[in-house]
Amino acid sequence: MNNTIRSIVVLAVFASLVCAVGFAQSSGEAIYKQKCLNCHGTDGLASSGIGKIMKVKSVTDPEVKKLTEAEMIEMVRNGCGKMQPYKDELTKAQIKGSVDYFRTFIK
Repeated sequence: MNNTIRSIVVLAVFASLVCAVGFAQSSGEAIYKQKCLNCHGTDGLASSGIGKIMKVKSVTDPEVKKLTEAEMIEMVRNGCGKMQPYKDELTKAQIKGSVDYFRTFIK
């Protein structure tokens, strides 16, 4: 009986951790889709109408490619060009997650 309860508890803890990790990995993508997608596009190429009008640089632009993660985080926090600052709207973790997701487009 004791072993059965212990096994159930271990399984429940494991399942909770797996779900938490899955949520953490997808939250950056969700924030990107909610806040960044309109201008930066689904693939970071900034090929949307708004992206073109605002002259958003593509993820393929050499200037974008050379930016560090920290520099991108600061740009999102404080705004850049016509992009609004998100420091009062998003947490540091949300900003980092969205930047991490954006950086997956850099090849």
